[in-house]
Amino acid sequence: MNRYEAKTVEEAIELACGDKHVTKEELNYFVVEEKPGGLFGIGAKAVIEAYCTKDIEDFIYNYIKQYFDNINMNCEIVLESNEDGFDVKLNADNNAVIIGKAGQTLQAITNVVKGAASSKFKRHINLLIDVNNYKEERYDKLKAMVGRIAKTVQKTKVAARLGQMTNDERKVIHQYLSTFSNIRTESEGEGNNRRLKIIYDSKNK
Repeated sequence: MNRYEAKTVEEAIELACGDKHVTKEELNYFVVEEKPGGLFGIGAKAVIEAYCTKDIEDFIYNYIKQYFDNINMNCEIVLESNEDGFDVKLNADNNAVIIGKAGQTLQAITNVVKGAASSKFKRHINLLIDVNNYKEERYDKLKAMVGRIAKTVQKTKVAARLGQMTNDERKVIHQYLSTFSNIRTESEGEGNNRRLKIIYDSKNK
């Protein structure tokens, strides 16, 4: 996040775009101060804070790199941005340590980096960190398990509550179950107690 000062907001935006080599549409900014000035615009002042996607990518990359440097662990970091947010793939000397029991360490790292980025850029940052395809394999296992449960709900018409999942896992499963006929999902609870519920719905074809 950088600050730019000019006589007007538009001029400050132009400065930011030129500095970051992006178009106005690719720039995110906040107006920090805007002073219209007096006669002939004398004393006019505008200050903005601006950033672009590359700034977020650089912050996330450097934050993760610093973390692994601090614990003296070599780690390959591959970062990509997409419409939903940012995907990070890691491959370290000891992937099992990064993943932790049931993926808890990996989720904790994700939450810390996501929180730091969201605070830095004053917006919610969607971030997914995966280690050696652990998340993809986890998604596949969850889909297989949940698919069996959904078929049981289709037959019995009795709703089923799923176990605890992370936000990204719930999103994946919700999208997966949207392809099932006569099935819909609802989220229940708050925070760590949030669960997905699979419900029979005859209107959902």
